[in-house]
Amino acid sequence: MSSHESHQHPEPHIHGEPHTHGEPHTHGEVTGRKAGIVIASTRAAAGVYEDLTGPVIADWLTEHGFETYPPMVVPDGEPVGAALRALLSQRPSVIITSGGTGLSPTDATPEQTLPLLDREIPGIMEGLRTVGAAKTPTALLSRGHAGAAGTTFIVNLPGSPKGVMDGLGVLDPILGHLCDQLEGTHGH
Repeated sequence: MSSHESHQHPEPHIHGEPHTHGEPHTHGEVTGRKAGIVIASTRAAAGVYEDLTGPVIADWLTEHGFETYPPMVVPDGEPVGAALRALLSQRPSVIITSGGTGLSPTDATPEQTLPLLDREIPGIMEGLRTVGAAKTPTALLSRGHAGAAGTTFIVNLPGSPKGVMDGLGVLDPILGHLCDQLEGTHGH
């Protein structure tokens, strides 16, 4: 182990063997996978206030090895669906939305997300609501979805930074494995 192959091209990755460069991830290897973020907030899109959840999600995804597109901050409703479809055309591994999952008349992120999903993954939303409700009972009112659109995982997180952090904590141990399964690169 005395020779360092610092900035040369890495050796070809042999399928099925663990990736050995970089920091080890306990939650599955995601390096090189792309991720998108959609922030549903009419007020943030209009510049009335600064979006606080997009940077939290972007930092978390980057720390976990994803190449992250800049967050798309859009008004509630149909623009959320348009942003999701635009991101899906880039075929990212993951899209995380924040906001628009509650019960106010303009909250339409779930309605914009559901038609794009080929398969729902209800256990993830059950986990998100359970963890959230342990701290904030109103987390049970979140109507978000989680599921697969082709090989892309989409999840609707709440609009608050605290709710987003709770949601990312739930995703942390499963996201790499989930991406592997959707891409068919895991033997399960």
